[in-house]
Amino acid sequence: MSAPTPETAELADTAETPAASVSSDSARASLETLRSEIAKAVVGQDPAVTGLVVALLCRGHVLLEGVPGVAKTLLVRALAASLELDTKRVQFTPDLMPSDVTGSLVYDARTAEFSFQPGPVFTNLLLADEINRTPPKTQSSLLEAMEERQVTVDGSPRPLPDPFLVAATQNPVEYEGTYPLPEAQLDRFLLKLTVPLPSREDEINVLTRHADGFDPRDLKAAGIRPVAGTADLEAARTAVAKTSVSPEIAAYVVDICRATRESPSLTLGASPRGATALLSTARAWAWLTGRDYVIPDDVKALALPTLRHRIQLRPEAEMEGVTADSVITAVLAHVPVPR
Repeated sequence: MSAPTPETAELADTAETPAASVSSDSARASLETLRSEIAKAVVGQDPAVTGLVVALLCRGHVLLEGVPGVAKTLLVRALAASLELDTKRVQFTPDLMPSDVTGSLVYDARTAEFSFQPGPVFTNLLLADEINRTPPKTQSSLLEAMEERQVTVDGSPRPLPDPFLVAATQNPVEYEGTYPLPEAQLDRFLLKLTVPLPSREDEINVLTRHADGFDPRDLKAAGIRPVAGTADLEAARTAVAKTSVSPEIAAYVVDICRATRESPSLTLGASPRGATALLSTARAWAWLTGRDYVIPDDVKALALPTLRHRIQLRPEAEMEGVTADSVITAVLAHVPVPR
């Protein structure tokens, strides 16, 4: 099934979905193949790849953070090339305007009328590159799109295609020329994935590939091909929605989030939305690993990427070297695990 174009975005909800013809096992196999396809271009970033797949299954958005040069943009481009989905890229800069993202009304002198010109947000996979290098006014242009999956221009709501995912990259906030994302926008991201520097072996592999002629701007030449599409995603999402959650697991998720609110190192703990997000990502991870029920290990596996951007450290804790990840790790170590 071909991806919706900006011109047919308003018809996305009424489009025929062929998901019924794809089995759960077939969809899982297709999504697992994404890893090997992306690995043709990106070396040693399996956790980030898994996080992007989880976000697709949960209809969520992803924030990728890492220093410049660790293949954040290449990772998202490789994901897009491995999926039969429409994709667009926006380079966020200090002079970018909200209308450059969402679109605007354009006057047509021939008809003497205004018509809507869709912006790059009207796509399936939006790569928001270096999102924290643009001022908050432009950052906030994505809030409605990410939460409501629509864009309102001149009072008229315009639905976005389905699936719709924002994969935003950002440099660490300590770097010059960055604008920290406000809490409200951070909370719209389902996952915050850190993209670390590669190990020595992986870095040697990267250099070897480049010496052999690999061009990161030409993913087709690298052999990346579409291995999954809309039908696979819909079938997978249907299966994830059927993944069972026991009352004990639900209580475990709540206890973890409540424990963050009581941490002396934090001024802001995980909200009920954070608890809902953690349960959602744990279900997706359980299905990806071949189970139709959630276990505590699924919750632990997704706790860091799901909660790290939803909590706020006290200044004195930061000065002592405490990090969001260390707080969450301590919480996981102290909250009783259901048996």
